[in-house]
Amino acid sequence: MPAQAQVDVFEKARNHERLEILKAARAADMVPYFRVMESPARPVVEMEGRSRIMLGGNNYLGLTEDPRVIAGARDALDTYGTGMTGSRLLNGTTRMHLELEAEIADWMGTEDAIVFTTGNQANVGTLGTILSPGDTVIVDSGVHASILDGCILSRAKLRPFRHNRLDKLEKMLERAAGDGGGVLVVVDGVFSMEGDLAPLPAICDLCEAYGARLMVDEAHGAGVLGARGAGASELLGVEDRVDLRMGTFSKSLASCGGFVAGDADVVEFLRIQSRTFLFTASAVPAATGAALAALRVLRTDEGRVLLDQVQANARYFRDALEERGFAVVQAQELPEDHPYGRDIVTPIIPVLIGDDWQTGLMWKGLYEAGVFVNTALHPAVPPGGALLRTSVMATHDRPTLDRALEAFSAVKAAFESEHGPLPGPGEHGRRRPA
Repeated sequence: MPAQAQVDVFEKARNHERLEILKAARAADMVPYFRVMESPARPVVEMEGRSRIMLGGNNYLGLTEDPRVIAGARDALDTYGTGMTGSRLLNGTTRMHLELEAEIADWMGTEDAIVFTTGNQANVGTLGTILSPGDTVIVDSGVHASILDGCILSRAKLRPFRHNRLDKLEKMLERAAGDGGGVLVVVDGVFSMEGDLAPLPAICDLCEAYGARLMVDEAHGAGVLGARGAGASELLGVEDRVDLRMGTFSKSLASCGGFVAGDADVVEFLRIQSRTFLFTASAVPAATGAALAALRVLRTDEGRVLLDQVQANARYFRDALEERGFAVVQAQELPEDHPYGRDIVTPIIPVLIGDDWQTGLMWKGLYEAGVFVNTALHPAVPPGGALLRTSVMATHDRPTLDRALEAFSAVKAAFESEHGPLPGPGEHGRRRPA
């Protein structure tokens, strides 16, 4: 008889630590995930049988229904069919890919760019390729999970630092100086859950002082911030000081995919070495065609109008939530004499609740009131830092935002009458470890 395994690898699926909480949440219809969409991702969507104001997406410019973007997807579908059935390396490269990469590089102001099938693969494939076991990678603790996955894949020494704490970053840079290999710092330009900016000018100063390279994930900044919509690096005036910039098509560019922009030799190295690029099927043509069309819309005068509108909506909604007594992220300070003024609000506006279960109750109240938002619970956020993540679009009109605000006020009043007060203005950000 062959030897039997001592442990069933499936056992963890039947006894994981959150199983009982998940069962209770399902019984109370409080699970905020995997809700079924029944319409396009517009400002008001059809979801599970009724209309709901969409404050839980990343369609920042509202381009998913733009006729030019739909035409770009349709033309690609008509020209290339439903799929490429192979990787970019073999039979999956089209003229669209080459045009898209050239236009991204021009938009980002870099020598070259490479397009991946998903944004997740862009991060994993880049970090898993650029870094080696002898190197050190220093990451903000709030970065996207795909960045951490890429770091783990690379087997480089991982040194995390507390979110946006420059003193902790410098300490990691000091330690990395003795590690012996190359050093790469990786941060988000806009952090996806809390909506705050990385202090990129100061981070660039530290990287230059310690001889480290810098990569910025612009997934939530590209197509949102800056005069060209090129992201936080453009907004904060450090484009020429950032070595690699990553972005996605699944937010402002109304499609699916990802890119990395930087020096031509580094991008070419990724083309011939990145496993997630070489061994993943090319994106379906419709996705590539839509992304290319959306980028071209963004780079017109109309795109500038959309960029201004999404920021105006973000400020309006953030300020109105604060006036109604919610703990929301503060406006982000900008360098002195910045053309945008003293500060800016990103379209990601988190509302701090604190307790995981209470956050679920607030989410359900809003959902039943016709407003869909996201929830972020531990371990996605620190213990005691559970929040409702709201995000606005350029195409939200004021009456729609006002209806959502009325729902927030009504749900808050009902919640507090039964459960006590929620965190108030000024509370946001205090739940992170010091």
